[in-house]
Amino acid sequence: MLHNEPMSLHTSLKVGGPADMFAIPKDTDDLQKLLERLTEQNIPWLAIGRGYNLLVRDKGIRGAVISLERFNLVERLGEKNIKAEAGAENLTAVRFAQGHGLGGIGFISGIPGTVGGAIRMNAGAYGEGILDRTECLTIVRDSEIRDFCIDELVYGYRYLDLQPGDIVLSAVFRLEKREAHLTEEEVRNDLELRRSKHNVGFPSAGSFFRNPAEQTAWRLIDAAGMRGARVGGAQVSEVHSNFLVNTGGATTQDFLELSAMVRNRVFSTSGITLEEEVRIVGEV
Repeated sequence: MLHNEPMSLHTSLKVGGPADMFAIPKDTDDLQKLLERLTEQNIPWLAIGRGYNLLVRDKGIRGAVISLERFNLVERLGEKNIKAEAGAENLTAVRFAQGHGLGGIGFISGIPGTVGGAIRMNAGAYGEGILDRTECLTIVRDSEIRDFCIDELVYGYRYLDLQPGDIVLSAVFRLEKREAHLTEEEVRNDLELRRSKHNVGFPSAGSFFRNPAEQTAWRLIDAAGMRGARVGGAQVSEVHSNFLVNTGGATTQDFLELSAMVRNRVFSTSGITLEEEVRIVGEV
């Protein structure tokens, strides 16, 4: 348990004020005891993975941040299933499956972050989403550990409907038999594509805005003339215009102001309102 912990140390954008408490439980028992204490003391909390896709306001987070970084086990279940805990890196899950002659989730290889984050936002690429390959989830809901089949949940493009306070602990993926060299080719192609298009050279949270229906956010931002625009240390990347990057010394306020500029300019040129894909949290 850390106190007054700067969230800039725990987010990929390298910005964010301090969390009152930063807790790193070692297992489910530890997590449940922590949640019981926080509930008894009426302390609000927020669960995170590795801090990708997260923008923490400069005033920080009142209450507790719970890091699931120690929940990183990946194991095989049956002939065509693997179970990955929320803190496991996406590529680690893909490589584990590959080692057991299974495939089907290679499209998340180059998506930075953890399985828990990928599940919460239904991360994907090339027309596929990770929840399309998910059989069931283990979730902490109201301090109880519960299992949900995927058909019991509502999800869509970059979206999973969860109740406030839900914590995704693990996912069971439904895979298919696939020779390791075929998965290797898929992984290499994905990583190379992302290196060529997403190697922005500065801290980022990946795609900052969701793609509108039948549109791509980066094209709209380009058409609005916002590539390279900046506020303070925050900049619309000159490499990929749907990446907002920290060129050094940026604050969360810089990112919020730059995001608003981008949204306003895109709306004025296209009539389309962009929505942030990053999760914005913390004290206003």
